[in-house]
Amino acid sequence: MQILHTDSIFQVPPGTSPDYNRGNSLLKLMGLMERTQLAAEREFYLTEHLQYLFPYDFLELYGPAGSDGNITAPEQQDNKEDFQKQNIRDFRATDTSLLRGWVAVGDTVIPFVRISYRSGPDSLLSQAANHNLGANIKLYLRVGNLQTSQYIVVPYNEVSDSYAVELWGFSGPNLRNLLDAKGRDAFDRGELIARGDLIKGTLADFNRNGLDNRNMFDVSPDNSMHPIKPLHLELAWTSNDESAWDSKSGANYQYEFSMILRGWDNFLGVGISPNPHGGVGFLEFRNLLSNYFAYSNSRELERKLEPWNFDAHGRKDHNNITEKFMAVDYMDLHIMKPNCGIGLHRHRDNQEIFLMMEGSGFMVVGDWAKPDNRERCFEIRTLRAGHFAMLKGGNLHGLMNPSDEDLSLFMFGGYD
Repeated sequence: MQILHTDSIFQVPPGTSPDYNRGNSLLKLMGLMERTQLAAEREFYLTEHLQYLFPYDFLELYGPAGSDGNITAPEQQDNKEDFQKQNIRDFRATDTSLLRGWVAVGDTVIPFVRISYRSGPDSLLSQAANHNLGANIKLYLRVGNLQTSQYIVVPYNEVSDSYAVELWGFSGPNLRNLLDAKGRDAFDRGELIARGDLIKGTLADFNRNGLDNRNMFDVSPDNSMHPIKPLHLELAWTSNDESAWDSKSGANYQYEFSMILRGWDNFLGVGISPNPHGGVGFLEFRNLLSNYFAYSNSRELERKLEPWNFDAHGRKDHNNITEKFMAVDYMDLHIMKPNCGIGLHRHRDNQEIFLMMEGSGFMVVGDWAKPDNRERCFEIRTLRAGHFAMLKGGNLHGLMNPSDEDLSLFMFGGYD
């Protein structure tokens, strides 16, 4: 994991507090989500399963308060009682945004991936093309181990003021005939295309029947909406004549849908246990996170310590070992009132779990330090009752209750 020193620290004068009601970074991110367009009408999409990726290349963090206010390097901010320094003041989104989910078409439910590129003269591709992009640009794309044999033509969408393409995992004939008027229009201009060669699987791959005692990592592993496996995408943008590129200097951009979200339909394994632990009757179980038995190779509960981390005993002289457990220092219950949002903030050291007990909200996870295998992104998913999201060390996160009802939330983790 890399520390990016292009980020900046916004120092707050002693004795004052930031105004979190103005220019709030969580509300800015919610605005990006709300403005995301879809190729067909909303009734085609399983909206509770939509997953958003908003890459960013710059963060502005609030600085420490009090006597250590001059310590602006995040990896050196060791005062665990100063929560202000964890909060995100602002971020700068990049030109690309991504979305995946399930779409109901005909008599089946299939995955889709939507990829957009911001229009305007300040985009990197527009600058590389001397501001002469035209009605279409092109996309190189690899989804997992599958890549395009030819560049995908991406048309301009005047409603979203962006170039956008939506790839549906549809392999049969006559997709156009199954769409609504909005979808047919998107299909005709090339914004909605059938790419069953790149986007794989169906929702039926994960029907409960037949999953007993199976390791879910081995069930339909190429499904583009696998409930627990990350989906990695590599892409690059070029002008329609392929003379100008936005490709991260030829390295291509690496994105990943990778939020750890578990619950009734996102599990490692499921089964039936008669006389559970010498009791009576039958118990249906779901393994959610585990370092044991068939799941020992996933090591999801372990933590690789970076030089700036404290270990579980509060020390830094750990020689970058791996802790093969999750330390728990606190357990909290929260009632989130309507339109309440837990703001975007970072954790340097600890792992944490957000368990939704009642209601649903928008869970956000991102990285303040760049992972080695992907760009920094905010990922947004709906967190429903009976589901939880796990945050690893170095994750940014937040949670928004957009409803007019209370949410009940249980949180536990190691102290940061």
